[in-house]
Amino acid sequence: MATRTDAPTRREQILKEAARLFAERGFHGVGVDEIGAAVGISGPGLYRHFAGKDAMLAELLVGISGQLLTGAKRRLAEADGGGAEQVLDSLIEGHIDFALDDRPLITLHDRELDRLRDSDRKMVRQLQRQYVELWVGVVREVYPELGEPAARSAVHSVFGLLNSTPHLGRGGSLPGRGATAELLHRMARGAFAAAGV
Repeated sequence: MATRTDAPTRREQILKEAARLFAERGFHGVGVDEIGAAVGISGPGLYRHFAGKDAMLAELLVGISGQLLTGAKRRLAEADGGGAEQVLDSLIEGHIDFALDDRPLITLHDRELDRLRDSDRKMVRQLQRQYVELWVGVVREVYPELGEPAARSAVHSVFGLLNSTPHLGRGGSLPGRGATAELLHRMARGAFAAAGV
């Protein structure tokens, strides 16, 4: 999840392994001892970093929703007059990076969102709504004939397509990352174009 190029912190290592284990075996199928072992510390040692598994899950799901929104805002700001087409391509690229690099978080969101405390789940939903609305604005600039409900439906459909990556197969069954990213990008743009017809 870290976007920096320096070594991940212990906390980031714990979150990465927790996401992987939760996605593989479910939230209730993983104990703190297993998460600790995956990062080379004792299970109780995790409590120096997190109050418990619930806190890890909340940080993972609220965190990735916040990162997606922040990344989208940054991409929008960096376009600086480059045009809506360029912004849309950049947004698609950013979401593809997430979908290919953070596949366990997609699985985790699908399976475990309901396990969050109400306040954390509401925060995830609020961040996601903002992320969707940012995309809707850009899509409507590129395809002005699309009404707001149709643009929102198209955005959700493209997210469904891109977020299907956990179901694409494991390891060597996929083409290279570049080829997969290119295919997903073409499919996303095709879906938006079809919605605008």
